[in-house]
Amino acid sequence: MKISIGNDHAGPSYKDAIVEFLHSKGHEVTNYGTDTQDSVDYADFIHPVATDVSNTKADFGIIICGSGNGAAMTANKHQKIRAALCWNVEIVELARSHNDANILSIPARFVSIPQAIQMVDAFINTEFEGGRHQGRIKKIPCS
Repeated sequence: MKISIGNDHAGPSYKDAIVEFLHSKGHEVTNYGTDTQDSVDYADFIHPVATDVSNTKADFGIIICGSGNGAAMTANKHQKIRAALCWNVEIVELARSHNDANILSIPARFVSIPQAIQMVDAFINTEFEGGRHQGRIKKIPCS
């Protein structure tokens, strides 16, 4: 599976742990995130992830910022993107199974690194249920 990842200054240690986890599972990862805690603008690191997923260059995206909100808002400006801000495994599973989320937004200041890895594992392994949810997904885009 191909996964793109991006993060701002709140997430370098999260990104490193997640990339290591994904590589250990045999996934290919494209890293757009910053590697330092020096202040940066999250949008600069999130847009490339959303572009990869929107253009099917990546199967999924993972984005990380302090609250997860700015990252999710940025990613969701792209067509074909359904970025879900999640803070536990149960929400991740619902975002995938009901909403067919294709980008996971992680709030680094509100979850631990082990929790984030569990969330990533759930994200990449939970299937979209389709059915009644498919019609709802079709109503999300504005154009």
